Amino acid sequence: MTKDENPQAGKGIPLPKKETDLFRSVVKHYESKQYKKGIKYADAILKKFPKHGETLCMKGLILNCTGKREEAINMVKLGLMNDMRSHVCWHVYGLIYRSERNYNEAIKAYKQALRIDKENIQILKDLALLQIQMRDLEGFTQTQHLILELKPNLKVNWLAFALGKHVKGDLKGAVDIIDIFLSTLEEGSTDLQKNYETSELALYKNSIIAESGRWNEALDHLIECQKKDIIVDYFSWLKMCGFYQLQLDSFDEAKTTFNKLFERGSTDDYSVHTGYMLAILKIGGDLSKRMMKAKGARALPSLLVLTDAQKTTLKDEYKNQLLVQYPKSAAIMRIIMMLLDIESKEWTDKIQSYIQTNLKRGVPSLGDDLSALFLCCCPDNGNEYYIAQDPVDVKSHKAFRSISNIVDGIIDSLEGNSTFPNDDEIQPPSTLLWAWFLRSTLYEFAAEYREAVHFIDKCIDQTPTGVDLYELKGRLLKKAGDIHAAAECLDKGRELDKQDRYINNMTTKYLLQGDREEEALEKMALFTRHESDPEQNIFDMQVTWYELELAACYGRKKMFGKCLRSYVSVEKHFEDIHEDQFDFHAYCIRKVTLRAYVDVLRWEDSIWGQDTYVRAAEGIIKTYLHLHDEPTKNSEDNEIDYSSMTAAERKRAKAIARKIKLKNEKKVLEEAKHRDADDAKTKSESKKSVKDEDPDGLELLNKCHLDEAKKYAGTLVKNAPNHLNTWLCQYSRIV
Repeated sequence: MTKDENPQAGKGIPLPKKETDLFRSVVKHYESKQYKKGIKYADAILKKFPKHGETLCMKGLILNCTGKREEAINMVKLGLMNDMRSHVCWHVYGLIYRSERNYNEAIKAYKQALRIDKENIQILKDLALLQIQMRDLEGFTQTQHLILELKPNLKVNWLAFALGKHVKGDLKGAVDIIDIFLSTLEEGSTDLQKNYETSELALYKNSIIAESGRWNEALDHLIECQKKDIIVDYFSWLKMCGFYQLQLDSFDEAKTTFNKLFERGSTDDYSVHTGYMLAILKIGGDLSKRMMKAKGARALPSLLVLTDAQKTTLKDEYKNQLLVQYPKSAAIMRIIMMLLDIESKEWTDKIQSYIQTNLKRGVPSLGDDLSALFLCCCPDNGNEYYIAQDPVDVKSHKAFRSISNIVDGIIDSLEGNSTFPNDDEIQPPSTLLWAWFLRSTLYEFAAEYREAVHFIDKCIDQTPTGVDLYELKGRLLKKAGDIHAAAECLDKGRELDKQDRYINNMTTKYLLQGDREEEALEKMALFTRHESDPEQNIFDMQVTWYELELAACYGRKKMFGKCLRSYVSVEKHFEDIHEDQFDFHAYCIRKVTLRAYVDVLRWEDSIWGQDTYVRAAEGIIKTYLHLHDEPTKNSEDNEIDYSSMTAAERKRAKAIARKIKLKNEKKVLEEAKHRDADDAKTKSESKKSVKDEDPDGLELLNKCHLDEAKKYAGTLVKNAPNHLNTWLCQYSRIV
């Protein structure tokens, strides 16, 4: 065969046997990432048949993997033009678009490939991944159905189809698919025996049943799974049982179930305690569902306003049963304190004992722990509590006043006798130190910063090597309005323990809030890779808090280009996080971690409403609107006004301006040389680092300010409608 005959698979003219074997080698080397060998074999084919479309496309795909993007795209397009009836060419064309994150175009290319080869499993799988990534749930379900029809003997295809039904909202259909799959298994199959995958599939099916509100059926299914002895995650099984029993008003059974969780070591899990108390008080339905969703160390007494009779019932249960069984549980002791009347002597004695125990141990977070007792009724719902944060609410709270009096009494006793009140045991000096520290924290809650600083200074005078002391003093100085003194104070504490990343980060944050970005970068560089550019390293590590503070710093200094660049860096991190889910679509289905996978998909759907992204978008909107409203005042290179000068003054001013301009240009050239040298030095180490082509954000400044503000405001309106700042930004944009 000659070159002019130009074999093309799409036209039904195959390559000769020798070249066909070479083409298979090209594909093999691409899949094994042996790109040099793949290009070598592709060149051997193209030497004889330079217009062979599939070979051109495969070579372009390999070049794309080696970073030669422009050449790769041109070669793939050339290959596609030579053989537009080849599914391989269209598939490769889709892969190129996928590598550029242009998923919509990639989907179009895959669909075109499937018109030519309707039963190509690999193309169908690639299409399904893009459809779930783009949340084309209807298309994903249909594609998985086609894959299942072609390969019904594979478990992963059944699970993917069931998942498609689930995320699309067809809960009954998802359960039916799982049941059909289980019915196809032979007795004694691995998928029917007790192992992780079998257990997860059973619990996943159960979660779908529960999602549809069929609590009886869900509970019966759990019991059936336990009888079959296929559950591995027994903790989740018990928790789900207890939750369903609450919904069905089977309170005695729910109490027994939550007791089993205590026996398994969940005595410090506050959600388990909440379920246990709901069962005792016989509270079910939607209220119990909402209470069980509470996070952290908030149990039922800190969530729901209880009557005196309910508190007495719970208090008796906890004191006479749980505390006897689990005397070392901190959660049980805290819950008992929450149930006591704040004005009672018993509450005072319990709190005093709790405080004294933690002062002996030297617990810096004791103040934050006690602040959970400052409960106030919600103004919009008088039956629920929120924790007081406003200093006015804190100072007027009975618990705060009582705790403050207790701590004052402890300090007086320790200062006078080195003992606790009504106790003869001599305490070490460190106990007084932590008592002062606690009192300072309480003053902080009440916004009485002068008194708080007085006590923390006493702590530092006694123990000048305590890092936590400087951290608290720095926070107090910042709240009092002296950010520079706060930064200096934290820097002193940082010098005491240079391995402490937390205080280093706090120092950096305060330096940025004091508009000292160069010093802040020096501090951050202490915890980055020393052989690379610290700014690039910070970007690679996705340190969003730093970038947000840096952007705000640049905004205050009227350096709006760099300000926008830092805010946009945060946006890029969120795009990367959204992109990272792509790697989990196939993996999670294969490993049957379906419950966690569905949670991730739902979380990813709300990612653009996260507080960090909202703050970045808000900063971008405000900056662009400011630039639009005051364009002349925001230029970083303001021109000199010569109109009011004499001829001699104008001549002198122009000469000075020329010198400054030449000096700045020279500085820019030197910085560019340094950046190029650093890039060359760190090229091998920074695998994912991308050179910043616009360090000053000039491209961002040149964009249409109102269009950009409109774009980000639209994103917030769509994804963060419950944020007040969303609507303030939208209003500012419109006005």
